[in-house]
Amino acid sequence: MHKTLLTFVDDVYEDLELWYPKLRLEESGFGMRVAGQELKTYSGKHGYPSRPDTLLSGVDSRDFCGLLVPGGFMPDKLRRDPKVLSLTREFFEQGKLVAFICHGGWIPISAKILPGRRVTGSLGIKDDLENAGGLWVDAPVVVDGNLISSRTPRDLAPFARAMVDFLTRTT
Repeated sequence: MHKTLLTFVDDVYEDLELWYPKLRLEESGFGMRVAGQELKTYSGKHGYPSRPDTLLSGVDSRDFCGLLVPGGFMPDKLRRDPKVLSLTREFFEQGKLVAFICHGGWIPISAKILPGRRVTGSLGIKDDLENAGGLWVDAPVVVDGNLISSRTPRDLAPFARAMVDFLTRTT
């Protein structure tokens, strides 16, 4: 199986929630491809730039071992893109990692993959997660099968550790 993950980027992504897991996963021997709707430089919530490696339109879930969905306001925009939702569903249905943090949960909500699954995320989207059928847990990291979720940047260390543990077992 491939040892490369996919992550989404668009303007106002949460800088740390993309870069901390990306660097931690690379340190553990996994690659990370960044996909955007355009091949331009996007600006994070705190101004950190990210330039996609690839266009969302050309991504195939079979080329990756998992998906990371950072938070910020980016997920609210990208959840309206049918390609983002179909990719998220494909990763989930293939049993591959779907990891999301903070407001990143908006994308799995719109992909309709949360019913009956234990999840966490930003307190600001707790109701959204529950209304989508997720079972809210207030914990730094929640692992439910191939779904791994965390609340905020404060939880990045256990979030990244859980991702590495999952991928080490499954790839």
